Amino acid sequence: MRHRGQSRSSLSIAQQRLLSQSMAAISLEQTMIYYVGVDVGTGSARACIIDNTGNILSLAEKPIQREQLKPNYITQSSQEIWQAICHCVKSVVRESGVPVEKIHGIGFDATCSLVVIDDEEKEVGVGPVFSNNDQNIVLWMDHRAIAETIEINATKDKCLKYVGGQMSVEMEIPKIKWLKNNMPKEKFDRCRFFDLADYLTFKATNKDTRSFCSTVCKQGLLPIGVEGSQEGWSREFLTNIGLEELVENDFAKIGGSVKTSEGRKGRKFLSAGEYVGALDEEAAVELGLPDHCVVGSGVIDAYAGWVGTVAAQTDIELPELVKSDQTKKGIDRATGRLAAVAGTSTCHIALSRDPIFVNGVWGPYRDVMAPGFWCAEGGQSCTGALLAHVMSTHPAFTELSHLSDAANISKFDYLNSRLESLVQQRGERSVVSLAKYLYFYGDYHGNRSPIADPSMRAAIIGQSMDNSIDDLAVMYLGACEFIAQQTRQIVEKMCAAGHEISSIFMSGGQCRNGLLMRLLADCTGLPIIIPRYIDAAVVFGSALLGAVASESFNSHHVKSDITRRRKSSLTDPDPSLLPSASKKGLFGKLGKARQDLPSPYTAPHATSSTSQIASTTGSFPFPVVGERGEAISERPQDGEEEEPISFKPVRALNQENLASHPHNNGDELWNVMYQMTGGGKVVQPRSEDDPDRILLNAKYKIFLDMADTQRKYREAIDKVEQALRE
Repeated sequence: MRHRGQSRSSLSIAQQRLLSQSMAAISLEQTMIYYVGVDVGTGSARACIIDNTGNILSLAEKPIQREQLKPNYITQSSQEIWQAICHCVKSVVRESGVPVEKIHGIGFDATCSLVVIDDEEKEVGVGPVFSNNDQNIVLWMDHRAIAETIEINATKDKCLKYVGGQMSVEMEIPKIKWLKNNMPKEKFDRCRFFDLADYLTFKATNKDTRSFCSTVCKQGLLPIGVEGSQEGWSREFLTNIGLEELVENDFAKIGGSVKTSEGRKGRKFLSAGEYVGALDEEAAVELGLPDHCVVGSGVIDAYAGWVGTVAAQTDIELPELVKSDQTKKGIDRATGRLAAVAGTSTCHIALSRDPIFVNGVWGPYRDVMAPGFWCAEGGQSCTGALLAHVMSTHPAFTELSHLSDAANISKFDYLNSRLESLVQQRGERSVVSLAKYLYFYGDYHGNRSPIADPSMRAAIIGQSMDNSIDDLAVMYLGACEFIAQQTRQIVEKMCAAGHEISSIFMSGGQCRNGLLMRLLADCTGLPIIIPRYIDAAVVFGSALLGAVASESFNSHHVKSDITRRRKSSLTDPDPSLLPSASKKGLFGKLGKARQDLPSPYTAPHATSSTSQIASTTGSFPFPVVGERGEAISERPQDGEEEEPISFKPVRALNQENLASHPHNNGDELWNVMYQMTGGGKVVQPRSEDDPDRILLNAKYKIFLDMADTQRKYREAIDKVEQALRE
């Protein structure tokens, strides 16, 4: 330790270097700023806090309730959700130890559920018990409005063209129509309607600013110029379906017009992460955040998964991404990257420069992520739920539970290990060949994409009376193969229509299943990129929306009171102490001044527990390509240390970067995503002449035939039933 009075020149070179590094670290910490992300799912609210290098510092979750008094009537409470959000935000701030005054942005995502309040901003009960005003949210999965949905779709209005040809019962206009048909008129006349994500930004800022994501994707708004739209909302459509009340007072009940018919600028509708406003004073107190913290325009939860994944960088070069980065700029670099946000179900979101219509795929939606760009949204109605169903309904499920618990690994990892053992026992070529005579079609819950037929159901050819754990393993393999083959079907339909998809960016717990990731790569023939944050990708994406709003505010509101309050929370670093790569753009800006830090929310690779499997069953058959390009199949030997994961440092985001392109919120969004998402792991498809690829290609033809044959069978029976009725 340096003694009092000892000059710096008397220290050794090594001591001087260490002192300079320590002082530089302190200077960097003084300039760090932070952002909060909030994600409201079906069963819980989550919050995370990140620093301006993209590291999640803390994450909290709190369950939220849903009420189902009658079948298909599922409701929630906006008060409970807001209280859960406040609890989570305060928790992550407290646990992270971050100075509150240095939190500069917050973003929200939520399920596409309908929130109802009145003109005095009080909650309005949505039934079936209308007197219970606490239950003022119609949950996305509520299916009460089936008749209203059929009536709306019968109009064949032009706005339906942009929601896959027809509205879903899960969208919000059918729910509003049900409320009009069933709610007391005097109560309905006082109602205002929000998508949940938009309600949260309203609650946070007291500004009735809507997102294109919510209104275009789930409420039928057409941005200016789309199909000749001049106001956003269609007066003709809303009147034809009996919701003329929504037209009154310049569409006040649903957020106002994008532009009034007289040409005046209407209320603002914003793309992802655009600056909405600073926190309202009351909301700031409830959240425990400073009033100079700004709010970014929110998105539907799956779209937050897109934000949190598609800019992941990889240490092995993917030619498709390299070419894209060389020929495109800004948000345009995200085109061609498909985000697969996987959980109970899976959403597939792709960005394009032009509108591309795909049968069975929702959209195209303009402006939802970036002005002038279009999104398409496909999906599988059950993926995680399918795997859970296959396991839990098999007679060997109890045995699986005991065996996986005894091995201290997940059920999925145990089954993957079991499959590898079966290859040896049965003398098969590979795990894939174990299911060569099992033909599994898994649309148990209908088909969303690309057939868009809710009456589709599962079909399995090749079952026996075997009830053993080995049979369960092979049946699970068949379910994984189905998910991968259907993903190929969706990708092929999208590409045939005009999308140019070169890679798939996954998120969600399914990323840890090495078998599934390998099948996805081999079936689609595309590289699968696993982002740094797997389970937290969605809430991380929301935090990035807060960072986008903060960056945009910094760039365009340099003389505001909020800016002055922000500056008072930061200390200018001593430039002489900073590393040369970190001297620019650090004051209140984003930057990769250091490598990705280890985090409890980071999975090291797509099969986080395959090392445990390898230790008992030999090499794992589905290698994950690591950051240096080699396959990861075994853990380090005793006495060896695993090489730490590192990613290439990237440029600091500064005013020079932002000024290099014309101002476009989409480019600001991309810059934030690119600088902060961090590194991703790659699962490369095998070569086209690999035996497993050849087998999977042959089975893909059978998969397509099973889907077509089921529909033909149903049509044949429908003709018989029609004749009998006549």
